[in-house]
Parts: sequence; C-alpha cells; structure tokens
Amino acid sequence: MSANIEAAKAALSHLDLETREAGIKAASRDFFWYSPVLKDRLDHVMADFVVRPTSEAEVIEVLKVCFAHDVPVTTRGAGTGNYGQAMPLAGGCVLHLRNMDKVREITPGRVVAEPGCLLKNVDAATREHSGQELRMFSSTWETATIGGFVAGGSGGVGSVTWGSLRDLGNIIRLRVVTMEAEPRILEFRGEELARVSHAYGTNGIITEIEMPLAPAYDWVDIFVSTEDFGAAVALAEDVANEDGILVKLASVYEAPIAHEFFQRVKPFVSENSNLVGLMIAPHSMEGFLTFLARRPEVTLIYRSDDHDWPRRPGKVFEYGWNHTTLRALKVDPSITYLQVRYGFPDHVALIEKIRASFPEGEILQHLEAMRMGGKVAFGGLTLVRFTTEERLDEIVRLHEEAGAMIFNPHRYTLEEGGRQMTDATQLNFKREADPKGLLNPGKMISWDDPEFGYDAMYAYPGLKETAE
Repeated sequence: MSANIEAAKAALSHLDLETREAGIKAASRDFFWYSPVLKDRLDHVMADFVVRPTSEAEVIEVLKVCFAHDVPVTTRGAGTGNYGQAMPLAGGCVLHLRNMDKVREITPGRVVAEPGCLLKNVDAATREHSGQELRMFSSTWETATIGGFVAGGSGGVGSVTWGSLRDLGNIIRLRVVTMEAEPRILEFRGEELARVSHAYGTNGIITEIEMPLAPAYDWVDIFVSTEDFGAAVALAEDVANEDGILVKLASVYEAPIAHEFFQRVKPFVSENSNLVGLMIAPHSMEGFLTFLARRPEVTLIYRSDDHDWPRRPGKVFEYGWNHTTLRALKVDPSITYLQVRYGFPDHVALIEKIRASFPEGEILQHLEAMRMGGKVAFGGLTLVRFTTEERLDEIVRLHEEAGAMIFNPHRYTLEEGGRQMTDATQLNFKREADPKGLLNPGKMISWDDPEFGYDAMYAYPGLKETAE
C-alpha cells in the first residue's frame, strides 16, 4: 500500500489539523527516551500530520478518510508512555485525542469519561460530585489521560489494594471505533475488554471509558527510613497485608536512591537510608502508627498532615512508579530502568537473589507493592546504570534466568514489552477491526511476522528511515 498523505490532509482540512513541523514533531513523541535503546532507534520518528478530533463522529471521519487513502493512524493522549506506544513508526496521521476530554457521567461507584480527559480531572470531577476517586492511576496523574492509561498502562498508584488494570472489575466498559471502509462502533465488557485494553491502539480507537470508583480520601503522604533494606521490604509488604489499614501506595527505594535522586528528601536521609513511601487513609493513621511502633528499626521522617520540613516534598506518589526513573535521570543521565515482576510466594527471596547477582551500584531496587491474584507481592522498576546495549540485554537475561519476569521497556512492541508471546485475542480482533493493518503499525509483531522467534530485538520493516 502507498499512502496518499496529501489527499487525506485535504479531505480532513476542515478539522483541527496540525501541519507545522514543530507541532507534528511534538505530537509524534512520547517518553521513549527513558530507554537509551529506544532513543537510538526511534529519535527520528515523525508523523506526516496530526488531527485533533473533538467527538466520536470526527474520529470516525478521520478513520474513514485514512482507510480510503491507506494512511497509518497512531492514536495518542498525553504521550507519557515509556515504550514508544504512541510513536508513529510508519509516519502517517497522529490521532491526538486531547480535545475529547469530557467527564460524561458519575454515579455511585462508576465514572464515564472521554479518552482525552486527564486523570486528575476525572478525580476532581468525581470528588466534587460525590466524594469518589479512581481506584488506581499512573504516577503521571497530573498530565496523563485516562485513555492512555487504559490503552498503554497496566497498574499504578492504588494497585497495592486493587491489583492491575487487567484484573476483573478494574475496567467496566470500553467503547471502540474500528478502522474499516465503514467504521463500526462497538462496546466491550467482561472478557471482551481484553481485546483492546493495553493494546496501544493497534486494533481500535477507544472513544469512551467506564471505570469503577472508590471513596476519596485526603491521603496522608508518608516517608519512613531504615538502614536495613530487608526491613524496608518487610514494612511495605506487611502494611499492605494489614486488613484494617487502608493503603494506596507502598514504594521501596534501596539506598542510596533517596539520597542521590530525591532532592527535597536528601536533607533528611543518609547515603545508607532505604526509604519507604506510603499513602495511608486518614482514618487508618492510628492503626498505622501502632503498626510502626512495633518496628523500632524504622523511623518515620515525614507525614504530610504533621511535619516540620521547611519545604514539602510534594505528592509521595510522584516519587514512585516511573517518576522514580524520571527523578534519577534528572541527576544522572546514564540511568535507565527495567520492569520486573516478583510474584508471590517467592518474591522476597527472588529480590535478594537478584540483588546478590550484580556488582554494587549497577542496579538499584525500586519496588512497588501490588496485589497479584489476591496476594501482595512486588513489581520492580529497577534503576539500571546503562553502559552498553549488550550489557543491558545481559542484565535482562540474568533476571529471567533467576526466575524474575521482565516486561522489557527497551522494546516498542506489545509482545516484547509483555510476555513475549502472541495475544490471540488482540490479534484476532485486529484482523476484524483493522483489515489493512493501518492502526499503530509496527507495535504488534504477530500481525507482521507470526513466526518471529524473540531471539533478537524486533525491527519493524516499515520503520521510517532516518532523515538525512
């Protein structure tokens, strides 16, 4: 197929169309640069034009026109993803959903929103309406969209209690538009949600999202320090398992992460301090303080409702999840990261095995307590001091040989960033909903190369060449 870019632009010229090079470049990038590997491969990627629909009807119009002219379409929200999910590898059109930003309905336990609505605006609306909030959100809550979270995320702040987005009940309904000669509108619930959740927009465009809510609280942000890493891990796991203490975040930072990379925390910790970041519901504070008093090896150094710090550190969740990597990168540009799963029941032993496998300082443990199948275990967003791509691949291999599952953030495909296998549900729906393969091309290996063996990094053959 040969895309007729000019014909598509002409047909869509009455919409909010971006044709300036600077605007197109900005909308063609996400946070792929967290990975030196992806930065090397994708830094030149750029769409041919950007269109910003304001309604589902306009989304349908864009998809219909681009289908007729064989133009690839890559959808995006705020572009806060780290895997290159929203980057138009084959050029074409970026479908920017920032103007579809309305909260449509709020009822007890539910919210319906358009995909371009910022997570913070969803929470603001539900708090004001009925004292409710999203069960979980990414650490980029201030800037990320709910559509991007569902299409590209997997969990986040709140996962310590509620698990991951893929767990039953954490998404209620998705409304999706297909990319065909005559686009269809479909609504998915239950088992069907797996067709398009965490699919990077490769097989349909999400135009409406219904999510569950929980009671909103003025969460108390807490930092606890200890010179014993095992004590920090145990604290995070044990408080997450305390049935009567309501927790929204339990993050563990191995020394010297807090001292090196958390500038507002640094005056209150040493190079040997392991830090735990927590969000505790106000009514659980008495129980939490009792829990803490039983652990003389740890020290409470900050609580947002009662402190003497001259400058507040800001929201504790903005030190967790991938904000940890961002803070480290600002201090040391050689830092990158891995995403690791330490599953129950051997998670603590596996973490210690991994720590013992590497030279001191090459990797630093950053852990997020989260519920997996009803059991508290840990997701790791390990900080890595990058030297070479070959060594990074070796670090990944050593984790896997030790028994840890890696969700590789140095790959731009669904399969390599996940379980390195075909997702038949998503592939089959792509065959049905995107027969020309125009939606976010290059991100689903099983569509391009069903026999791919995962013995090397996948190189999308349609990747735009580097501009001279």
